[in-house]
Amino acid sequence: MLKGNKKIAKTATEALKILWEEAFFEKNQNNQNIIDRLAMRGNHFSSAELGMALKRAKHLTRIGEKRNYKYVQKYPYSEDILEIKNKKEK
Repeated sequence: MLKGNKKIAKTATEALKILWEEAFFEKNQNNQNIIDRLAMRGNHFSSAELGMALKRAKHLTRIGEKRNYKYVQKYPYSEDILEIKNKKEK
């Protein structure tokens, strides 16, 4: 059951943006930490879908070696940044 006004993610990409907004990626996070946090939110994406979303996330950077990547935010969340990005996409 959702408490407060938590956002609902229908795709892995949306879920990663929500975690970024919640400052989850301020510190390096491995794949298992991300899966666990998404599971706590009620999201259970396939490993292929989540992996592709992590690879394509423009707000995250990937560090480490193959099969042992960690993800961290490139910049902190800001409403201003999202507004600029949305204008560019249109």
